[in-house]
Amino acid sequence: HIMMIHLVLVGLVLRSAAAAKTEGGAVEGLNVNTGLFRTVEEFKGVPFADVPGKWEKPKPHPGWDGVLIATKFRERCLQVTLLQTKTQGSEDCLYLNIFVPHGLSVSTNLPVMVYLFGGAFLLGASNDVEVFGESLYDGKEMADRGGVIVVTVNYRVGTLGFLSSGDERLPGNYGLWDQHAAISWVRRNIRAFGGNPDNITIFGQSAGAASVNFQMLSPYSKGLFRRAICQGGVALSPWALQKSPMVLTKKIARKVNCWQTEEDNMLACLKIVDPIKLTMAGKINLGSVLCSGPVMDLLQLAPVVDGDFIPDDPGKLFHNAAQFDYLAGVNSMDGHIFAGIDVPSINNMKETTTADQVKGLLTGLTKEKGDAAISSAFDVYSVHWGLAPDPAIVKKTVADIETDFLFLVPTQIALQLHANNTSGASTYSYLFNMKTRIPGFPRWVEAEHAEDLQYLFGKPFSLPLVYFPQHRDLSGYMIAYWTNFAKTGDPSRGNSKVPVLWPAFTKYHQPYLVINNSMSKIASKPYGSLSPWPLQIPPMPEFLPQQPPEPHAASPAGTHQLLPESHRLKRPDRTPSSA
Repeated sequence: HIMMIHLVLVGLVLRSAAAAKTEGGAVEGLNVNTGLFRTVEEFKGVPFADVPGKWEKPKPHPGWDGVLIATKFRERCLQVTLLQTKTQGSEDCLYLNIFVPHGLSVSTNLPVMVYLFGGAFLLGASNDVEVFGESLYDGKEMADRGGVIVVTVNYRVGTLGFLSSGDERLPGNYGLWDQHAAISWVRRNIRAFGGNPDNITIFGQSAGAASVNFQMLSPYSKGLFRRAICQGGVALSPWALQKSPMVLTKKIARKVNCWQTEEDNMLACLKIVDPIKLTMAGKINLGSVLCSGPVMDLLQLAPVVDGDFIPDDPGKLFHNAAQFDYLAGVNSMDGHIFAGIDVPSINNMKETTTADQVKGLLTGLTKEKGDAAISSAFDVYSVHWGLAPDPAIVKKTVADIETDFLFLVPTQIALQLHANNTSGASTYSYLFNMKTRIPGFPRWVEAEHAEDLQYLFGKPFSLPLVYFPQHRDLSGYMIAYWTNFAKTGDPSRGNSKVPVLWPAFTKYHQPYLVINNSMSKIASKPYGSLSPWPLQIPPMPEFLPQQPPEPHAASPAGTHQLLPESHRLKRPDRTPSSA
């Protein structure tokens, strides 16, 4: 009889609807069975704001009568397709999705994790990249295995999300305001879904990670969430801030035939242009990269210092982030995909990559810093080559340069600024270096940009035939660390067991966890290369520690260097295997 009751209960779970009451009205989602006596409630396409006006901040949703059926993802925000030949999506796009885990009892007071997608501020969606019918950002596995509520949100991208005149006429940052509106909605409503509004973690990857960082730095976020995770991107990344927005806006205006020389007239013209035309005008012209400079220069639609949401240069705003626990890191080859566009020979077995090509790349990346910077940067990166360098080492150096410049160095500076400003909140650093699963790349390629996401979102469990046991191990570890951090502010403490204790990153000691399927390494040796481009961070006395490290914080002799003295930034020693 007991067995029969169990089967009936499981049968009910498979088919039952899930319901919750939000400020806009009642919503009904689906209960999905995830194991014996375990379910995840899914609410897809819940509105967190009204249809936004063109280049206006999001407005509260007016609500609805009756019950909103929330079982399907809504359209993404209007954007170019990946191949940039046409647009997809809608202006009616400010929706989020909620994944709530339940065991034998109904969940209450669960930690909440809000995910911001990446896509160069140009494209992406909360349900992006369907893999075998399942969204890459499906929160089911993470919610179920980690015991947290996962929320994925849409925000405006491209021209409609980030065009700016650099002043109050067209202030920009509309996509950041959307994210803020979504996090605020979660804080006001998540209790109805079993969540704890006082324990929200925001996390994101690439442009989504830079967005997380901007949310931390904004004065509007005070008390709004509790913790933050940046994966492969921070607000200090050179691609994450548009410093000359009006130059870009004039370029876009010319593409849509707004030729007025008087700026006010040109902006008035832009405001009446069809949104699809405006969106197409924001696409990247990849053809121009081969003759003009690094691909990074093409990533132009981005947040701006607007004097409001982002009141100052991001490097000067870390006092606003002092209240949040912070976890950040990069993939060991985050820059490889960009390096392959800038120096195509690195991925071609038959071609060699020359010292002149490496110098050419450094010239493009350090052009604001002058000739001396190029030569010192080249010396730093070629010091381990020897007289007749292995072709694979030269190729890997190109990937390392782009990884350092676009991701690693800015992330380390953000971690240092957080640790220097923190008031009791914790800081954690990692390097994800699981070898790539993308076929066709040379053997020295490790973790490509965005390759961490399949493990974090539990794809080796939901798509078991496409992965091996080692991938399931890694996925389990990442979900444990990330969700423990969301629960307690310490990735090693929580309900989930972890393979290695992850030490905190502090003002004077900067260990980082190396994440892969063997999980055996905490590294804290000095960064191998001198950063040839200390990014434009604020002057040292104000932000970086000047005094020597405290005795108890020092690491073993010769394994630790202070950032301000040497400006050495951690680059793990990564010698390639043969090509």
